[in-house]
Amino acid sequence: MTAVNAPRDRYNAVWIIFFILGLGTLLPWNFFMTATMYFTQRLKDPQINGEHNQTTNVTEGRNVLESKFNNVMTLCAMVPLLIFTCLNSFIHQRIPQKLRISGSLSVILVVFLITAVLVKVDMPPLPFFVVTMIKIICINSFGAILQGSLFGLAGMLPASYTTPIMSGQGLAGAFAAFSMICAIASGSALQDSAFGYFITACVVILLAILSYFALPKMEFFQYYSESNGSRSNADEENKMDLLKPESEAEKRPVLSLTDEEARPAVSVFGIFKQIWVLALSVCFVFTVTIGTFPAVTVEVKSTIANGSAWEKYFIPVSCFLLFNMMDWAGRSLTAFCMWPGKDSILLPILVVARVVFIPLFLLCNVQPRYTLPVLFHHDSWYIVFMILFSFSNGYLASLCMCFGPKKVSQHEAETAGAIMAFFLSLGLAVGAALSFGFRAII
Repeated sequence: MTAVNAPRDRYNAVWIIFFILGLGTLLPWNFFMTATMYFTQRLKDPQINGEHNQTTNVTEGRNVLESKFNNVMTLCAMVPLLIFTCLNSFIHQRIPQKLRISGSLSVILVVFLITAVLVKVDMPPLPFFVVTMIKIICINSFGAILQGSLFGLAGMLPASYTTPIMSGQGLAGAFAAFSMICAIASGSALQDSAFGYFITACVVILLAILSYFALPKMEFFQYYSESNGSRSNADEENKMDLLKPESEAEKRPVLSLTDEEARPAVSVFGIFKQIWVLALSVCFVFTVTIGTFPAVTVEVKSTIANGSAWEKYFIPVSCFLLFNMMDWAGRSLTAFCMWPGKDSILLPILVVARVVFIPLFLLCNVQPRYTLPVLFHHDSWYIVFMILFSFSNGYLASLCMCFGPKKVSQHEAETAGAIMAFFLSLGLAVGAALSFGFRAII
């Protein structure tokens, strides 16, 4: 089989399926992350809640569970994501791909159904906090297996098929943020809005499950999966050559022998040596991003609201929706433009340059603050920083994830995709740990 003979992706069906699967990969985490208003409301101390008006920004009135919720939530999400992505890098060849992907999606669906049910169940703050963190650990553990398996699967297809996964992941955040804004705008009770919010997530995850089961029926996907699998049949082809007449066998000896020698057993560390620059780059991209978003960025207060409706919408719009829309735009741009190239020194330079966003956000109007001054008071500074921060995150991360599997031979692409997913998760975990320090120095 050659690329010349590859069938067309009719109606872009495979592209759309990978987009939906990408959406389902990060949607659970984004729904938990953007539902912080619901979770912190459930964590309020009844006594404090009775003494202070809910519309008053009284920092000292927040209990420990409320004040640490964002940091602990991020840590409980990213550490399991790292651990299970690492495990997936080594066990993906031992556990069937179908079980890893469909099983992970099914578990995540069950967790969200439980979350929707618990919206209607009264619980004291501490047990609710513990149960919420257990659910976050669960969805991110299985989400890690799902993400690593999905990038590995996309690694067998042309490079452009990593883009719909990244684009779907970016849209997952925008979809979650938009759903939260609609819930606020509806004026419904917070409990009723949260119930509909989590049921919506269940519907999307169910759609992702159905899409995955439709994937093997696509001729385009069948071609590339069979082409990848045919490489393991080299031994059998060589044996057939031995049974052919000498004149016929001489037509293929170099091909068969070369294939035999050039296709050793897949080595995780051998592959890493070929893609380490891209792996460390995607790791650093997400270290910077998660180090500041959402632990620092969600604490920025508007300086122009003055009690208007903008105060209520400032973080949902300027933080969550804007970040996810621009992140999605950056990820999607790689479908049309992939500059700089996979071997360009400019790519890691641009990645490292993103570290400038850390001091920029720390010097915005983050409240409460005790040590650092506020240099960027106006909301417009925060919005400009967020646009550049989120767009560069999506574009550079997507470039790295697209290029990684293409720097190795095709039969190593799935493992390379899993390694890239591991380093992506490593960046998320390191960023989550650093977020405590970034918030503390303010």
